Amino acid sequence: MLLLVITWQVLADGPLLGPDERLGLKLAGSGPTRLAELFADLGNMQVAVPVLACAVLVTWLRRARRAAVYAVAAMAAVPALVVPLKLWTDRQGPLTEATGYYPSGHTTTAMVAYGAAALLLARYPKRSWVRSWVTLVAAVLLTAATSVGLLLRGYHWPLDVVAGWCVGGLVLLALRAGVTGAQRPK
Repeated sequence: MLLLVITWQVLADGPLLGPDERLGLKLAGSGPTRLAELFADLGNMQVAVPVLACAVLVTWLRRARRAAVYAVAAMAAVPALVVPLKLWTDRQGPLTEATGYYPSGHTTTAMVAYGAAALLLARYPKRSWVRSWVTLVAAVLLTAATSVGLLLRGYHWPLDVVAGWCVGGLVLLALRAGVTGAQRPK
């Protein structure tokens, strides 16, 4: 629902865009530049996808192949969902004349890659609730760090990042349903 409201605001140049842009410009350029850049880079495909690939490999080798395939499909869904939204909304970025910034693909990539890795790895060992929480917290922290870095570097408006969370959340919900279904005994 939140994704629909935000998208409507972006398309209609609604009242949420004013506060969004003021906050975005206030955040852009603040904070430690190198650390913000490092955080923003956590959402790059070259960083996030290898993390997921390692989790997929572990899952595949432990013979949970359906869950591994679902995780790969979830990551493949990211550009399939994000690119059409970027083209449709054609939103300009904070510090550029270029468009296509809504929703944040880096945020969505980080959320799906790290979240899917957490979903896959939380299963091993089977009785360890500690590992489940550690992987979940790591995924949340990596996604949050990516989001903060994107805002501090001025790469995205805050609503772009929130929309990335929404898209990533939808993909992870679908993945969780698939992985849970794949675990059920037949």
